[in-house]
Amino acid sequence: MKPKALVECVPNFSEGRRPERIRDIAAAIAAVQSACVLDTHIDPNHNRSVITFVAAPERVVEAALSAVRRASELIDMRVHQGEHPRLGATDVLPFVPIGGVTMDDCVRLAHEAGATIARELAIPVYFYERAARRPERVNLEDVRRGALELLREEIVVKSERAPDEGLAQVHDSAGAIAVGARPILIAFNVILRSDDIAAARQIARAIRARNGGLPFVKALGFRLQTRGLVQVSMNLVNYKVTGMAAVYDAIAREADRLKVEIESAEIVGLVPRDALDRSAAYFPKLENFSDAKILEHQIDQCASE
Repeated sequence: MKPKALVECVPNFSEGRRPERIRDIAAAIAAVQSACVLDTHIDPNHNRSVITFVAAPERVVEAALSAVRRASELIDMRVHQGEHPRLGATDVLPFVPIGGVTMDDCVRLAHEAGATIARELAIPVYFYERAARRPERVNLEDVRRGALELLREEIVVKSERAPDEGLAQVHDSAGAIAVGARPILIAFNVILRSDDIAAARQIARAIRARNGGLPFVKALGFRLQTRGLVQVSMNLVNYKVTGMAAVYDAIAREADRLKVEIESAEIVGLVPRDALDRSAAYFPKLENFSDAKILEHQIDQCASE
């Protein structure tokens, strides 16, 4: 029977080349009562993985802490290398209201989780999005500016880089963590049939909201070393205003202008059913798409187990 109240949590981990470690972290989550792992996305190019799980609100912090604790044991940020900016072994830990809970509830859960992480694991915590305690930390990209390497230097000498919870020093091996509360977002990537990173970055600049592009779109350009291609990697933070069809079409226009073809598209994690448009230009380009990528489908599967 599906719980009346349900919180989604989508931790991102700085490990994408040792799948057994991510399976270990997922098992730690699933061991908590009511927690159900919906999806695991492992990316060796970014050296990053995303686990999506849901749990009852009274158990979701426990499950999240189990994941963060296990990641801190398995992932050493002193030797980590990857394309994606990151702060720590668990880079981000967002809480998302799904049913029977409010955003304010998720803010409280984020603050509870952050305080416990700092106290029990000695990992400095930064609150972002709706859980931010300082206006300059609402946007994750501002919190993560310069990634762990810059934070390691600045946290001890600049008061504006002091954490919201914990001591002003990064954990030797686990780094730092950003803990937040936010609505559902869609992580959507478009892969270009090119190895020109400048083209991917130019397209990302053209479409992202911060540079005057599409509203509620965050975008970066990355290399996919294993494929010899480049990618426009996006977070659509309000898909009801700017969805996958709009960003794909905008990228297609920019790519055409640069004389670059689109290879494929990719959904990272899960996507709400109402965000999908099977008649849109992006849909035939999706890699490995099935109903298993639909959030509601996976929640229903958990409820039936």
